[in-house]
Amino acid sequence: MLVSRNDSEKKSTTFFAKLKTAAAISCLLAGTAPSYPQVPQQTAPAAPGLPPEPTPNPTQPLFMRDTSRDFSRPRGYWPNPLAPYSPTTVPPASFLNSVQLDNLVKDGKIYLSLSDAVLLALQNNYDIAIQRLNLDIADTDLLRARSGIGGIAGIPTGLVTGTQGGTTSSVSSVGGGPGGGSSSSSVAGTGPGGLSLSTNGSGPTPENFDPALQGTVEFNHQIQPEQSPIFSGGLPSITQNTDTYNFTFNKGFITGTNMQVSFNNTRTTTDNLFSFYSPALQSSFNFALTQHLLQGFGTGVNGRFIVQAKNDRRIADSIFRQQLLYTINQVENIYWGLVSAYEDVQSKQRALDQSTSLEKDDEKQLQIGSMAPLDVVNAKSQESSDQQALIASQNTLEYQQLVMKQAIARNLDDPALASAPIIPTDRVSLAETPEEHMSVDDLVREADANRPDVEQAILNLRIDELTLKGVRNGLLPTFDVQAFYGANALGGAVSPSCPAALASFGLPASDCTLLGTTGYGDVLNNLVNSSGPNKGVEFTMNIPIRNRPAQATEERSQIEYRKAQMVLQQLYIQIRMNVISQQYALTNDRAAVNAAISNHDYNQQSLDAEIKKLHLGASTTANVLVQQKGLAAADAQLIAARARYATDRAAFEETLASTLDRYGISIVDAATGQIHTAPVIPGLEPAQSLPEVQPPTQQQQLRKQEQQQQTQPTQPQPQPQQ
Repeated sequence: MLVSRNDSEKKSTTFFAKLKTAAAISCLLAGTAPSYPQVPQQTAPAAPGLPPEPTPNPTQPLFMRDTSRDFSRPRGYWPNPLAPYSPTTVPPASFLNSVQLDNLVKDGKIYLSLSDAVLLALQNNYDIAIQRLNLDIADTDLLRARSGIGGIAGIPTGLVTGTQGGTTSSVSSVGGGPGGGSSSSSVAGTGPGGLSLSTNGSGPTPENFDPALQGTVEFNHQIQPEQSPIFSGGLPSITQNTDTYNFTFNKGFITGTNMQVSFNNTRTTTDNLFSFYSPALQSSFNFALTQHLLQGFGTGVNGRFIVQAKNDRRIADSIFRQQLLYTINQVENIYWGLVSAYEDVQSKQRALDQSTSLEKDDEKQLQIGSMAPLDVVNAKSQESSDQQALIASQNTLEYQQLVMKQAIARNLDDPALASAPIIPTDRVSLAETPEEHMSVDDLVREADANRPDVEQAILNLRIDELTLKGVRNGLLPTFDVQAFYGANALGGAVSPSCPAALASFGLPASDCTLLGTTGYGDVLNNLVNSSGPNKGVEFTMNIPIRNRPAQATEERSQIEYRKAQMVLQQLYIQIRMNVISQQYALTNDRAAVNAAISNHDYNQQSLDAEIKKLHLGASTTANVLVQQKGLAAADAQLIAARARYATDRAAFEETLASTLDRYGISIVDAATGQIHTAPVIPGLEPAQSLPEVQPPTQQQQLRKQEQQQQTQPTQPQPQPQQ
């Protein structure tokens, strides 16, 4: 339905009276349209029947950046006017290792503490470096949202898990942009392209907040043959030159208002006998202001993508903190795996030394006739088994060292770094942590307040609220009011054919002098002196019958919002269960370590006693070998128990999201990668002074086995005793 009125004759008072009437109608209609202010950054209220949400500790400071450049700010016109229209330059990525890594190499070996490993990961780890770039990507989305064009693109969600080794955790997907869906392994129940899309981004499209200036300059030469000489003054064709200079300025506002200013100019020369002016100068001006009264009305609807982009930016900060927690925990697990492999090589070396010593003693006893040949064969078999176990353990250690290097370095092409073995210098302490004595409720409360995934879920819930408000506004009909004012002016030089044209109509030729010759300045003056006004008010309404698409979108948005509420509550329950299970696991792990220490001491004493009996002739080689196997199993059990305790303690801190605070890591420095002070990690003790081991390469192992086979003397066949 369209109601329009143009009045170029009535007075301006009538025009303003109509504007007042339209404003009154607008206020009346606006009372039925919901208003959506900017959503404050507070905890979302709980739904009826649900417990209140704990107040999260947000990731501070907000809007971290890896460089000093802020991609959420546009490039201005000063000092380079072409800067907004020129491509930008993003600093190239660095593929060099930090200086701290080179400083750890001493005598061809890398003496690595857990603190150094965490520091190097913060500086060099690719997972963290890639996650830093997502902060800038979120800034570009905020810049796009402030322009008001077609919503936002969304931010990358989830963790970067390219580093091998350690543990892996589930990746949550929050903070996606409008229309962001997840691919499905089956096409059943999915939309076009196999994607299940959300209602995020639905609702009225905001106005274009960035001003736009459009211009058209055209030079046209036309010769138009005429079919009848009646309309051409007897000429077979009309020649006409037209120069056009048109300009339009558009600007949208967050209130749902659009302003358009147009200024058009035309200069025409023609040999048409019926043209009064040649050249003819025509100018027109029009100012139109359009306001949405129902759908698209208000700052809440038109500014919702800006608020969503800010929430996405906070989600990017939170995901970066979650990435730090995840990667630090992963590096700790890799480190304790390296410690276990290192201690396992030491254990296997001790077992090989013991079996070698036993085999030599049995050889001596065989030569003097006090040892049966079967005992010697048994000792040699055990020595070969221990040798094979040592080689396998050395290979495991070599691989664990490589895993650690790829977690803390960016470039492994340096031969000195690639071939340098890593010597872990820290061991886990069994000192009890304060968290083990805290109540479950206090631990759960701390985890709910500090965990970044809870923060992301709450922010995602707020984004769903913004979406719901937008689609509810989209249920309303379209009702717009437009007020416009314009003018038209005509001038130029009197055409030489004017007297002939008037004479053809029976008019005196002297009337051409009444037209007069007017310049472009006179034409512009006629635009503002109300000699040719064009003003009025226009109301436009569009009522969709049945409105089923909008209904479906609004209903789906509500269901998605309820789903997000359930996901958040489920996350709280999962956190409680994880906290309880990990607190129990930490207590059990300490008890397992103590039991493994006691078992190791018992097996060590039993082996020592059995060896003494063998020297006194009160035992056999088989009994000693049994005790050696028992000690080796006790060593492996103790190593595994300590590693399990260390990794579970690190996982407990990640669950509580307290790793950064406990280690004294600044998230601001981590965002830039400029960290020069090693974190202080509690609960560690220096390694005991034991012989260092270095895993040989496979070629060295094969060469060593060949040399042993070549240099091994042939044993004489023992003679049976008489």
